[in-house]
Amino acid sequence: MRHQDELLARVAAEAKSDGWWEPGQKLVVAVSGGPDSMALLHILWQMAQPHPDRLIAAHVNHRFRGAESDAEAELVKQTAIAWGIPHESTSIDVPRYIEETGLNAQAAARLKRYAFLGQVASKHGARKLLLGHHADDQAETVLMRVLRGTGISGLAGIPHRRTENNLELIRPLLRITKQELVAYCERNGIPFAIDSSNESRKYFRNTVRLDLIPLLERHNPRLKESLVRLAEMAAADDDYLETEARRRLEEVAIPDGAGYRIRLLPFRGLHVALQRRVIKLILSCCADLRNSLDFRHIEDVLHAMADGRQPHVQIDLGGGWTFSRTYDEAYIGPARVRRLPYNYTVSEIPWEQTLGESGRVIRFDRWKGPCTSLPANRWEAFFDESALMLPLAVRTRKPGDRMAPIGLNGTKKVQDIFVDAKIPRTEREDWPIVADAGERIVWIPGVCRSAIAAIDANTKSVVRMTVAGMTPLDGCDLRQVRHE
Repeated sequence: MRHQDELLARVAAEAKSDGWWEPGQKLVVAVSGGPDSMALLHILWQMAQPHPDRLIAAHVNHRFRGAESDAEAELVKQTAIAWGIPHESTSIDVPRYIEETGLNAQAAARLKRYAFLGQVASKHGARKLLLGHHADDQAETVLMRVLRGTGISGLAGIPHRRTENNLELIRPLLRITKQELVAYCERNGIPFAIDSSNESRKYFRNTVRLDLIPLLERHNPRLKESLVRLAEMAAADDDYLETEARRRLEEVAIPDGAGYRIRLLPFRGLHVALQRRVIKLILSCCADLRNSLDFRHIEDVLHAMADGRQPHVQIDLGGGWTFSRTYDEAYIGPARVRRLPYNYTVSEIPWEQTLGESGRVIRFDRWKGPCTSLPANRWEAFFDESALMLPLAVRTRKPGDRMAPIGLNGTKKVQDIFVDAKIPRTEREDWPIVADAGERIVWIPGVCRSAIAAIDANTKSVVRMTVAGMTPLDGCDLRQVRHE
Protein backbone atom coordinates (compact mmCIF):
# COMPACT_ATOMS: atom_id res chain seq x y z
CA MET A 1 0.00 0.00 0.00
CA ARG A 2 2.91 2.34 0.70
CA HIS A 3 4.10 2.00 -2.91
CA GLN A 4 0.58 2.47 -4.22
CA ASP A 5 0.23 5.73 -2.33
CA GLU A 6 3.65 6.89 -3.55
CA LEU A 7 2.80 6.36 -7.22
CA LEU A 8 -0.65 7.88 -6.84
CA ALA A 9 0.87 10.83 -4.98
CA ARG A 10 3.43 11.38 -7.75
CA VAL A 11 0.79 11.55 -10.47
CA ALA A 12 -1.59 13.64 -8.35
CA ALA A 13 1.15 16.12 -7.44
CA GLU A 14 2.21 16.53 -11.07
CA ALA A 15 -1.42 16.88 -12.14
CA LYS A 16 -1.86 19.71 -9.67
CA SER A 17 1.42 21.47 -10.53
CA ASP A 18 0.81 21.11 -14.29
CA GLY A 19 -2.73 22.41 -13.92
CA TRP A 20 -4.58 19.75 -15.92
CA TRP A 21 -6.61 18.28 -13.03
CA GLU A 22 -9.57 20.61 -12.54
CA PRO A 23 -12.63 19.94 -10.35
CA GLY A 24 -15.64 18.67 -12.24
CA GLN A 25 -13.93 18.62 -15.64
CA LYS A 26 -14.59 15.67 -17.95
CA LEU A 27 -11.52 13.67 -18.96
CA VAL A 28 -11.26 11.03 -21.70
CA VAL A 29 -8.82 8.24 -20.88
CA ALA A 30 -7.45 6.13 -23.75
CA VAL A 31 -7.36 2.55 -22.45
CA SER A 32 -5.84 -0.26 -24.52
CA GLY A 33 -6.05 -2.89 -21.77
CA GLY A 34 -2.28 -3.09 -21.21
CA PRO A 35 -0.71 -2.51 -17.78
CA ASP A 36 0.22 1.10 -18.54
CA SER A 37 -3.26 2.33 -19.51
CA MET A 38 -4.99 0.18 -16.88
CA ALA A 39 -2.72 1.60 -14.19
CA LEU A 40 -3.46 5.12 -15.46
CA LEU A 41 -7.21 4.48 -15.37
CA HIS A 42 -6.98 3.13 -11.80
CA ILE A 43 -4.91 6.11 -10.61
CA LEU A 44 -7.33 8.59 -12.18
CA TRP A 45 -10.28 6.61 -10.77
CA GLN A 46 -8.88 7.07 -7.28
CA MET A 47 -8.19 10.75 -7.86
CA ALA A 48 -11.75 11.27 -9.16
CA GLN A 49 -13.53 9.83 -6.09
CA PRO A 50 -16.33 10.24 -5.24
CA HIS A 51 -17.20 11.16 -8.86
CA PRO A 52 -15.69 8.50 -11.14
CA ASP A 53 -18.21 9.49 -13.81
CA ARG A 54 -16.07 12.50 -14.66
CA LEU A 55 -13.82 9.99 -16.46
CA ILE A 56 -14.66 8.34 -19.80
CA ALA A 57 -12.74 5.17 -20.63
CA ALA A 58 -12.31 4.96 -24.40
CA HIS A 59 -11.10 1.79 -26.13
CA VAL A 60 -10.34 1.05 -29.79
CA ASN A 61 -10.26 -2.54 -31.06
CA HIS A 62 -7.97 -2.39 -34.10
CA ARG A 63 -8.82 -6.02 -35.03
CA PHE A 64 -5.17 -6.88 -35.60
CA ARG A 65 -5.13 -9.96 -33.34
CA GLY A 66 -8.58 -11.49 -33.61
CA ALA A 67 -9.79 -13.09 -30.36
CA GLU A 68 -6.96 -11.49 -28.38
CA SER A 69 -8.11 -8.01 -29.43
CA ASP A 70 -11.71 -8.87 -28.60
CA ALA A 71 -10.66 -10.08 -25.13
CA GLU A 72 -8.87 -6.79 -24.45
CA ALA A 73 -11.99 -4.85 -25.43
CA GLU A 74 -14.09 -6.93 -23.04
CA LEU A 75 -11.53 -6.50 -20.23
CA VAL A 76 -11.63 -2.70 -20.53
CA LYS A 77 -15.43 -2.69 -20.68
CA GLN A 78 -15.95 -4.90 -17.60
CA THR A 79 -13.34 -3.01 -15.56
CA ALA A 80 -14.91 0.34 -16.39
CA ILE A 81 -18.33 -0.99 -15.36
CA ALA A 82 -16.94 -2.37 -12.09
CA TRP A 83 -15.34 0.98 -11.26
CA GLY A 84 -18.39 3.06 -12.26
CA ILE A 85 -16.62 4.74 -15.14
CA PRO A 86 -18.54 5.57 -18.35
CA HIS A 87 -17.22 3.53 -21.25
CA GLU A 88 -16.97 4.11 -25.01
CA SER A 89 -15.55 1.63 -27.50
CA THR A 90 -15.34 0.95 -31.19
CA SER A 91 -14.11 -1.81 -33.46
CA ILE A 92 -12.24 -0.72 -36.59
CA ASP A 93 -11.03 -2.94 -39.40
CA VAL A 94 -7.58 -1.36 -39.55
CA PRO A 95 -6.09 -4.13 -41.76
CA ARG A 96 -8.68 -3.30 -44.41
CA TYR A 97 -8.01 0.43 -43.99
CA ILE A 98 -4.31 -0.25 -44.57
CA GLU A 99 -5.14 -2.02 -47.83
CA GLU A 100 -7.28 0.91 -48.96
CA THR A 101 -4.83 3.68 -48.06
CA GLY A 102 -1.39 2.08 -48.31
CA LEU A 103 -0.46 3.44 -44.88
CA ASN A 104 1.76 1.40 -42.58
CA ALA A 105 0.11 -0.41 -39.67
CA GLN A 106 1.15 2.04 -36.95
CA ALA A 107 0.18 5.17 -38.92
CA ALA A 108 -3.18 3.70 -39.93
CA ALA A 109 -3.99 2.59 -36.38
CA ARG A 110 -3.02 5.94 -34.93
CA LEU A 111 -5.12 7.87 -37.45
CA LYS A 112 -8.24 5.82 -36.76
CA ARG A 113 -7.65 5.71 -33.01
CA TYR A 114 -7.27 9.45 -32.56
CA ALA A 115 -10.25 10.15 -34.80
CA PHE A 116 -12.42 8.02 -32.50
CA LEU A 117 -10.95 9.51 -29.32
CA GLY A 118 -11.70 12.98 -30.65
CA GLN A 119 -15.30 11.97 -31.31
CA VAL A 120 -15.65 10.64 -27.76
CA ALA A 121 -14.28 13.87 -26.31
CA SER A 122 -16.67 15.94 -28.41
CA LYS A 123 -19.64 13.78 -27.40
CA HIS A 124 -18.93 14.21 -23.67
CA GLY A 125 -17.78 17.83 -23.81
CA ALA A 126 -14.25 16.92 -22.73
CA ARG A 127 -11.27 19.08 -23.70
CA LYS A 128 -8.52 16.77 -22.43
CA LEU A 129 -7.39 13.31 -23.46
CA LEU A 130 -5.19 11.28 -21.08
CA LEU A 131 -2.76 8.79 -22.61
CA GLY A 132 -0.73 6.02 -20.98
CA HIS A 133 2.69 6.53 -22.62
CA HIS A 134 5.41 5.92 -20.03
CA ALA A 135 9.15 6.39 -19.51
CA ASP A 136 10.08 3.26 -21.48
CA ASP A 137 8.08 4.55 -24.47
CA GLN A 138 9.92 7.85 -24.21
CA ALA A 139 13.35 6.20 -24.04
CA GLU A 140 12.57 3.99 -27.02
CA THR A 141 11.28 6.94 -29.05
CA VAL A 142 14.39 9.05 -28.42
CA LEU A 143 16.74 6.20 -29.26
CA MET A 144 14.81 5.35 -32.44
CA ARG A 145 15.06 8.97 -33.60
CA VAL A 146 18.78 9.08 -32.85
CA LEU A 147 19.26 5.98 -35.01
CA ARG A 148 17.25 7.47 -37.87
CA GLY A 149 18.84 10.89 -37.57
CA THR A 150 17.22 13.80 -35.76
CA GLY A 151 17.66 17.29 -34.39
CA ILE A 152 16.72 18.85 -31.07
CA SER A 153 13.00 18.64 -31.86
CA GLY A 154 13.33 14.87 -32.37
CA LEU A 155 15.35 14.44 -29.20
CA ALA A 156 12.46 16.04 -27.29
CA GLY A 157 10.63 12.75 -27.86
CA ILE A 158 6.97 12.36 -26.94
CA PRO A 159 5.55 15.66 -25.66
CA HIS A 160 4.07 15.66 -22.17
CA ARG A 161 1.28 17.98 -23.31
CA ARG A 162 0.20 19.27 -26.68
CA THR A 163 -2.99 20.27 -28.48
CA GLU A 164 -4.30 18.51 -31.55
CA ASN A 165 -7.59 19.47 -33.24
CA ASN A 166 -8.69 21.52 -30.20
CA LEU A 167 -8.13 18.53 -27.89
CA GLU A 168 -5.30 18.65 -25.35
CA LEU A 169 -3.30 15.43 -25.19
CA ILE A 170 -1.72 14.77 -21.77
CA ARG A 171 0.66 11.97 -20.80
CA PRO A 172 0.95 11.83 -17.00
CA LEU A 173 3.17 8.70 -16.92
CA LEU A 174 6.15 9.83 -18.99
CA ARG A 175 8.44 9.80 -15.91
CA ILE A 176 7.19 6.41 -14.68
CA THR A 177 8.71 3.16 -15.96
CA LYS A 178 6.84 0.16 -17.33
CA GLN A 179 8.22 -1.92 -14.46
CA GLU A 180 6.70 0.46 -11.90
CA LEU A 181 3.32 0.34 -13.66
CA VAL A 182 3.25 -3.46 -13.84
CA ALA A 183 4.17 -3.65 -10.14
CA TYR A 184 1.40 -1.14 -9.37
CA CYS A 185 -1.17 -3.30 -11.18
CA GLU A 186 -0.01 -6.46 -9.40
CA ARG A 187 -0.09 -4.87 -5.94
CA ASN A 188 -3.59 -3.52 -6.46
CA GLY A 189 -5.10 -6.49 -8.23
CA ILE A 190 -5.69 -4.53 -11.43
CA PRO A 191 -6.37 -6.82 -14.40
CA PHE A 192 -4.41 -6.18 -17.59
CA ALA A 193 -3.71 -7.83 -20.92
CA ILE A 194 -0.40 -8.62 -22.61
CA ASP A 195 -0.19 -7.69 -26.28
CA SER A 196 1.49 -10.62 -28.05
CA SER A 197 2.55 -8.38 -30.97
CA ASN A 198 4.97 -6.62 -28.61
CA GLU A 199 7.26 -9.61 -29.05
CA SER A 200 7.34 -9.40 -32.83
CA ARG A 201 10.61 -8.09 -34.20
CA LYS A 202 9.03 -7.06 -37.48
CA TYR A 203 8.34 -3.73 -35.76
CA PHE A 204 11.36 -1.45 -35.35
CA ARG A 205 10.27 -0.30 -31.90
CA ASN A 206 10.13 -3.89 -30.65
CA THR A 207 13.64 -4.57 -31.94
CA VAL A 208 14.91 -1.49 -30.12
CA ARG A 209 13.17 -2.53 -26.90
CA LEU A 210 14.01 -6.23 -27.00
CA ASP A 211 17.54 -6.17 -28.40
CA LEU A 212 19.19 -2.77 -28.57
CA ILE A 213 18.27 -1.28 -25.20
CA PRO A 214 19.36 -4.40 -23.22
CA LEU A 215 22.65 -4.33 -25.12
CA LEU A 216 23.27 -0.66 -24.32
CA GLU A 217 22.22 -1.13 -20.70
CA ARG A 218 25.31 -3.30 -20.27
CA HIS A 219 27.29 -0.07 -20.62
CA ASN A 220 24.79 2.18 -18.84
CA PRO A 221 22.31 0.39 -16.56
CA ARG A 222 20.40 3.67 -16.22
CA LEU A 223 20.09 4.18 -19.98
CA LYS A 224 16.31 4.69 -19.97
CA GLU A 225 16.56 7.27 -17.23
CA SER A 226 19.30 9.07 -19.20
CA LEU A 227 17.22 9.10 -22.38
CA VAL A 228 14.15 10.41 -20.57
CA ARG A 229 16.28 13.16 -18.98
CA LEU A 230 17.72 13.99 -22.43
CA ALA A 231 14.19 14.30 -23.81
CA GLU A 232 13.16 16.70 -21.04
CA MET A 233 16.21 18.92 -21.57
CA ALA A 234 15.80 18.84 -25.34
CA ALA A 235 12.10 19.69 -25.00
CA ALA A 236 12.94 22.79 -22.95
CA ASP A 237 15.60 23.89 -25.45
CA ASP A 238 13.31 23.14 -28.37
CA ASP A 239 10.49 25.19 -26.84
CA TYR A 240 12.79 28.18 -26.32
CA LEU A 241 14.26 28.00 -29.83
CA GLU A 242 10.82 27.58 -31.38
CA THR A 243 9.51 30.66 -29.56
CA GLU A 244 12.57 32.67 -30.58
CA ALA A 245 12.29 31.50 -34.20
CA ARG A 246 8.66 32.61 -34.38
CA ARG A 247 9.63 36.01 -33.03
CA ARG A 248 12.47 36.34 -35.54
CA LEU A 249 10.22 35.20 -38.37
CA GLU A 250 8.09 38.30 -37.81
CA GLU A 251 11.23 40.46 -38.02
CA VAL A 252 12.76 39.04 -41.19
CA ALA A 253 9.76 37.88 -43.25
CA ILE A 254 6.43 39.18 -44.46
CA PRO A 255 3.45 36.93 -45.28
CA ASP A 256 2.77 36.76 -49.01
CA GLY A 257 -0.34 34.72 -49.65
CA ALA A 258 0.33 31.24 -48.30
CA GLY A 259 4.09 31.84 -48.35
CA TYR A 260 6.61 34.36 -47.09
CA ARG A 261 8.98 36.95 -48.52
CA ILE A 262 12.25 37.11 -46.61
CA ARG A 263 14.65 40.03 -46.29
CA LEU A 264 18.06 38.48 -46.65
CA LEU A 265 20.12 41.10 -44.82
CA PRO A 266 18.47 40.60 -41.39
CA PHE A 267 17.99 36.89 -42.07
CA ARG A 268 21.71 36.39 -42.61
CA GLY A 269 22.31 38.17 -39.30
CA LEU A 270 20.55 35.38 -37.40
CA HIS A 271 22.44 32.50 -35.82
CA VAL A 272 22.37 29.48 -38.13
CA ALA A 273 20.25 27.56 -35.59
CA LEU A 274 17.53 30.21 -35.89
CA GLN A 275 17.94 30.41 -39.67
CA ARG A 276 17.16 26.70 -39.94
CA ARG A 277 14.14 27.03 -37.67
CA VAL A 278 12.75 30.05 -39.52
CA ILE A 279 12.98 28.10 -42.78
CA LYS A 280 11.39 25.06 -41.16
CA LEU A 281 8.52 27.17 -39.79
CA ILE A 282 7.77 28.51 -43.25
CA LEU A 283 8.04 25.12 -44.97
CA SER A 284 5.74 23.64 -42.33
CA CYS A 285 2.96 25.89 -43.67
CA CYS A 286 2.73 23.55 -46.66
CA ALA A 287 0.59 20.53 -45.76
CA ASP A 288 2.27 18.38 -48.42
CA LEU A 289 5.74 19.18 -47.06
CA ARG A 290 4.94 19.08 -43.35
CA ASN A 291 5.15 15.31 -42.97
CA SER A 292 8.08 14.86 -45.37
CA LEU A 293 10.35 17.68 -44.22
CA ASP A 294 13.92 16.56 -43.80
CA PHE A 295 17.34 18.06 -43.25
CA ARG A 296 17.99 18.21 -47.01
CA HIS A 297 15.03 20.52 -47.68
CA ILE A 298 16.15 22.99 -45.05
CA GLU A 299 19.84 22.85 -45.97
CA ASP A 300 19.14 23.38 -49.67
CA VAL A 301 17.21 26.56 -48.87
CA LEU A 302 19.78 27.68 -46.29
CA HIS A 303 22.67 27.33 -48.75
CA ALA A 304 20.70 29.18 -51.44
CA MET A 305 20.05 32.01 -48.97
CA ALA A 306 23.75 32.33 -48.22
CA ASP A 307 25.04 31.98 -51.80
CA GLY A 308 25.83 35.45 -53.09
CA ARG A 309 27.58 34.31 -56.26
CA GLN A 310 24.39 34.00 -58.31
CA PRO A 311 21.87 36.85 -58.33
CA HIS A 312 18.97 34.48 -59.05
CA VAL A 313 18.31 31.03 -57.55
CA GLN A 314 15.19 28.88 -57.76
CA ILE A 315 14.46 25.49 -56.13
CA ASP A 316 11.45 23.23 -56.57
CA LEU A 317 10.57 22.15 -53.03
CA GLY A 318 7.78 19.75 -53.98
CA GLY A 319 4.17 19.93 -52.90
CA GLY A 320 3.61 22.80 -55.33
CA TRP A 321 6.00 25.02 -53.36
CA THR A 322 9.09 26.82 -54.59
CA PHE A 323 12.05 28.79 -53.27
CA SER A 324 13.40 31.75 -55.21
CA ARG A 325 16.04 34.33 -54.35
CA THR A 326 16.64 37.57 -56.19
CA TYR A 327 19.21 40.01 -54.88
CA ASP A 328 18.23 41.06 -51.35
CA GLU A 329 15.03 39.08 -50.95
CA ALA A 330 13.80 35.50 -51.12
CA TYR A 331 10.40 33.91 -51.50
CA ILE A 332 9.20 30.59 -50.06
CA GLY A 333 5.69 29.53 -50.90
CA PRO A 334 3.36 28.22 -53.59
CA ALA A 335 4.75 28.51 -57.11
CA ARG A 336 3.64 31.84 -58.53
CA VAL A 337 1.23 31.99 -61.44
CA ARG A 338 2.49 34.24 -64.21
CA ARG A 339 0.58 37.52 -64.19
CA LEU A 340 -0.97 38.81 -67.39
CA PRO A 341 0.29 42.03 -68.99
CA TYR A 342 -1.94 45.13 -69.10
CA ASN A 343 -2.13 48.40 -71.05
CA TYR A 344 -4.51 51.14 -69.94
CA THR A 345 -5.14 54.45 -71.72
CA VAL A 346 -5.49 57.56 -69.57
CA SER A 347 -8.21 59.29 -71.56
CA GLU A 348 -9.03 62.03 -69.06
CA ILE A 349 -7.83 63.33 -65.72
CA PRO A 350 -8.65 62.69 -62.89
CA TRP A 351 -8.25 58.96 -63.59
CA GLU A 352 -7.86 55.90 -61.38
CA GLN A 353 -7.29 52.23 -62.14
CA THR A 354 -6.55 48.98 -60.32
CA LEU A 355 -3.61 47.42 -62.14
CA GLY A 356 -4.03 43.85 -63.37
CA GLU A 357 -4.17 41.20 -60.65
CA SER A 358 -1.75 42.94 -58.29
CA GLY A 359 -4.27 45.04 -56.36
CA ARG A 360 -2.14 48.16 -56.90
CA VAL A 361 -4.05 51.34 -57.66
CA ILE A 362 -2.65 54.17 -59.79
CA ARG A 363 -4.26 57.61 -59.79
CA PHE A 364 -3.81 60.77 -61.86
CA ASP A 365 -4.92 64.20 -60.59
CA ARG A 366 -4.62 67.69 -62.07
CA TRP A 367 -3.42 70.68 -60.03
CA LYS A 368 -3.70 74.23 -61.31
CA GLY A 369 -0.93 76.74 -60.78
CA PRO A 370 2.75 76.23 -59.90
CA CYS A 371 3.71 73.28 -57.68
CA THR A 372 6.11 73.86 -54.82
CA SER A 373 5.72 70.45 -53.16
CA LEU A 374 8.19 67.61 -53.34
CA PRO A 375 6.99 64.03 -53.80
CA ALA A 376 6.06 62.49 -50.44
CA ASN A 377 7.68 59.18 -51.36
CA ARG A 378 8.84 57.15 -54.35
CA TRP A 379 5.23 56.28 -55.21
CA GLU A 380 4.38 59.91 -56.10
CA ALA A 381 5.56 62.11 -58.99
CA PHE A 382 4.68 65.54 -60.48
CA PHE A 383 4.74 66.47 -64.19
CA ASP A 384 4.14 69.60 -66.25
CA GLU A 385 0.99 68.75 -68.21
CA SER A 386 1.86 71.03 -71.10
CA ALA A 387 5.05 69.07 -71.76
CA LEU A 388 3.35 65.66 -71.82
CA MET A 389 2.16 64.05 -75.05
CA LEU A 390 -1.37 62.94 -74.25
CA PRO A 391 -3.03 60.51 -73.90
CA LEU A 392 -0.85 58.72 -71.37
CA ALA A 393 -0.58 54.95 -71.03
CA VAL A 394 -0.10 52.80 -67.95
CA ARG A 395 1.28 49.41 -68.95
CA THR A 396 3.67 46.60 -68.23
CA ARG A 397 7.09 46.53 -69.84
CA LYS A 398 7.71 45.61 -73.47
CA PRO A 399 10.80 44.07 -75.08
CA GLY A 400 13.32 46.77 -75.92
CA ASP A 401 11.83 49.40 -73.57
CA ARG A 402 14.24 52.26 -72.87
CA MET A 403 14.01 55.29 -70.60
CA ALA A 404 15.92 58.50 -70.03
CA PRO A 405 16.08 58.71 -66.21
CA ILE A 406 16.46 62.18 -64.75
CA GLY A 407 20.11 62.96 -64.15
CA LEU A 408 21.33 60.53 -66.84
CA ASN A 409 22.74 61.76 -70.11
CA GLY A 410 21.05 59.41 -72.57
CA THR A 411 18.73 56.41 -72.32
CA LYS A 412 18.94 53.10 -70.52
CA LYS A 413 17.18 49.76 -70.96
CA VAL A 414 14.27 49.30 -68.56
CA GLN A 415 15.56 45.77 -67.96
CA ASP A 416 18.87 47.23 -66.70
CA ILE A 417 17.01 49.79 -64.58
CA PHE A 418 15.11 46.96 -62.88
CA VAL A 419 18.34 45.02 -62.33
CA ASP A 420 20.15 48.05 -60.85
CA ALA A 421 17.16 48.77 -58.59
CA LYS A 422 17.15 45.10 -57.53
CA ILE A 423 13.53 44.60 -58.47
CA PRO A 424 12.85 40.84 -58.20
CA ARG A 425 12.19 39.06 -61.46
CA THR A 426 8.77 37.95 -60.26
CA GLU A 427 7.81 41.62 -59.73
CA ARG A 428 9.04 42.91 -63.08
CA GLU A 429 6.30 41.12 -65.02
CA ASP A 430 3.52 43.46 -63.89
CA TRP A 431 5.45 46.45 -62.55
CA PRO A 432 3.63 49.61 -63.73
CA ILE A 433 5.24 51.87 -66.31
CA VAL A 434 3.82 55.27 -67.37
CA ALA A 435 4.44 56.35 -70.97
CA ASP A 436 3.14 59.25 -73.07
CA ALA A 437 1.60 59.17 -76.55
CA GLY A 438 5.09 59.28 -78.06
CA GLU A 439 5.99 56.02 -76.26
CA ARG A 440 8.40 57.96 -74.05
CA ILE A 441 8.57 56.40 -70.58
CA VAL A 442 8.07 59.21 -68.08
CA TRP A 443 7.87 57.31 -64.79
CA ILE A 444 8.55 53.90 -63.29
CA PRO A 445 6.80 54.11 -59.90
CA GLY A 446 9.00 53.30 -56.95
CA VAL A 447 12.13 53.36 -59.10
CA CYS A 448 12.78 56.55 -61.07
CA ARG A 449 11.26 59.27 -63.27
CA SER A 450 12.46 60.82 -66.47
CA ALA A 451 13.51 64.42 -67.14
CA ILE A 452 10.46 64.76 -69.39
CA ALA A 453 7.87 67.34 -68.27
CA ALA A 454 9.80 68.50 -65.22
CA ILE A 455 7.91 71.24 -63.39
CA ASP A 456 9.34 74.73 -63.01
CA ALA A 457 8.22 78.26 -62.14
CA ASN A 458 6.37 78.54 -65.46
CA THR A 459 4.29 75.40 -64.97
CA LYS A 460 0.58 76.26 -65.03
CA SER A 461 -0.96 72.78 -64.77
CA VAL A 462 0.51 69.84 -62.86
CA VAL A 463 -0.30 66.18 -63.28
CA ARG A 464 0.17 64.35 -60.01
CA MET A 465 0.65 60.57 -60.27
CA THR A 466 0.42 58.24 -57.27
CA VAL A 467 0.48 54.48 -56.77
CA ALA A 468 -1.01 52.75 -53.72
CA GLY A 469 -1.10 49.13 -52.67
CA MET A 470 2.52 48.33 -53.38
CA THR A 471 3.70 45.67 -50.93
CA PRO A 472 6.48 46.69 -48.50
CA LEU A 473 9.14 44.76 -50.40
CA ASP A 474 8.25 46.29 -53.78
CA GLY A 475 10.96 48.67 -54.82
CA CYS A 476 14.68 48.83 -54.41
CA ASP A 477 15.25 49.89 -50.79
CA LEU A 478 14.51 46.57 -49.07
CA ARG A 479 16.56 47.16 -45.95
CA GLN A 480 14.24 49.84 -44.62
CA VAL A 481 11.25 47.51 -44.48
CA ARG A 482 9.86 46.20 -41.21
CA HIS A 483 6.85 43.95 -40.79
CA GLU A 484 4.32 45.56 -38.50
